[in-house]
Amino acid sequence: MPTTLEIKLAPSQLHDAEALRRAVSRKARMADDDIDALSVTRRSIDARGASPVYRLRVEVIRKNEPPSPEAPPAFQLRDVAEAPAVAIVGCGPAGMFAALQLIELGLRPIIIERGQDVRARRRSLRAIQQFGEVDPNSNYCFGEGGAGTYSDGKLYTRSLKRGNYLKALQTLVAHGAQEDILIDAHPHIGSNKLPGVVANMRESILTHGGEIRFGHLLADLEMDGDIEALIVRDENGTEYRLHAEAYILATGHSARDVYQLLHDRGIRLEAKPFALGVRIEHPQPLIDGIQYGQSLREENLPASSYKLVTQVKDRGVFSFCMCPGGLVVPAATAPGEIVVNGMSLSRRDSPYANSGTVVAVEVEDLAPYSSHGVFAGLALQRTVEQAMFASGDGTQRAPAQRLTDFVNRKVSADLPDSSYIPGLHAAPLHDLLPAGIYERLQQGVKDFSRKMKGYYTAEANVIGTESRTSSPVRIPRDRKTYRHPEVDSLYPCGEGAGFAGGILSAAMDGQNVARAVAEKVLG
Repeated sequence: MPTTLEIKLAPSQLHDAEALRRAVSRKARMADDDIDALSVTRRSIDARGASPVYRLRVEVIRKNEPPSPEAPPAFQLRDVAEAPAVAIVGCGPAGMFAALQLIELGLRPIIIERGQDVRARRRSLRAIQQFGEVDPNSNYCFGEGGAGTYSDGKLYTRSLKRGNYLKALQTLVAHGAQEDILIDAHPHIGSNKLPGVVANMRESILTHGGEIRFGHLLADLEMDGDIEALIVRDENGTEYRLHAEAYILATGHSARDVYQLLHDRGIRLEAKPFALGVRIEHPQPLIDGIQYGQSLREENLPASSYKLVTQVKDRGVFSFCMCPGGLVVPAATAPGEIVVNGMSLSRRDSPYANSGTVVAVEVEDLAPYSSHGVFAGLALQRTVEQAMFASGDGTQRAPAQRLTDFVNRKVSADLPDSSYIPGLHAAPLHDLLPAGIYERLQQGVKDFSRKMKGYYTAEANVIGTESRTSSPVRIPRDRKTYRHPEVDSLYPCGEGAGFAGGILSAAMDGQNVARAVAEKVLG
């Protein structure tokens, strides 16, 4: 069996095969000639010392040692053109990975997606970036690949409790993602690379007998106790009936009309905790200097990131979706609201670093919105998003403050440069945010400044608002069967159902739900 070693290398040695071999030889106390093969299985950066180093987990095979048995393929797809159909609402990671898993198990997925394919989506993104025009069906949240396609492609979860994360990563690699994601501690694809991966996944689904219908919106449910069929509206406004053996609902965290539809049809929903706040953008060299202690980052070190968390008045305040070398983008899903998110391209070479900085919102915090019942959290989101929009000039220019002014409740006289293409305008975020959110953010920033010397600076922009961290609504399901407790053929799935929090966790949830569907349909 291979020997596993933990090795440290300087960044300058990262791509030096001989340096790695020498380090392995020293650590294993082996002659160089005794090493037959090396394989790096894990890679991370340790910046805790005086100089950053790479920590590598390496598998070493000695000469004359039998190799490890070859791993089976990540997945094996079959032709399901004549197989029983399963309808999937939503073509994000939960929906696409569910579709591939269904094909592997012998069922035919039919995906309906309100948005467009990755190529057509670019026109919608240009419209919101350049002209402030929000298409409610095609935007940064809706369309092929879901919210993650054009907002970064981070794959940070390593939670084994959700399922086989390695299979999900291997599936992405098989469809064009770089193999580095299999070993990096914080794998990342990038918004310039992920659309191609998503398009390849689409081709796998179609080639093996599945179907994807873009521009098709879930309009209603035909019900008689259970779901008899979906009523779907195509891009021409024509409605049709779609019957299937089961219905996977994977609509993402921003499909508010779907929650309303379920509620109107008497399908039980639950309020759930979420988080709300702002996005804070620093110059990337400033963050590099803090994290790496280098005024000029070494060539083989990536743009540095951070993760910050504190407790203020019994609520968590934390960084979320940190984008080193990234961009702030407009993520509204309806006219009349300002929502921001972050993204990075694969090279992470923007001169800016940004991160959501948010406050945990518990169900008991929603008392002022109790008249909205299970939708109290949605009402809070809308109120804040619409207040941000009303503070501006009717475009997607976002309200902002210098970080120091934000803490001191001052409207900024001017603002630093920003990656946010629609532009910023100075506004009193301390008044636009709910008092409880603002006050916790205010103290949270002070706490962060003690943990990261230099974080608190007038060079940073605070931009409103980061409100779509997760869904404030959960669609309940049985833990074993993955079915809704009262609607036998409905399978809530992914972020929109309240059971995932990112690309990889949504993908694994899709796989788990697909296996549960197959167990019921195929027996």
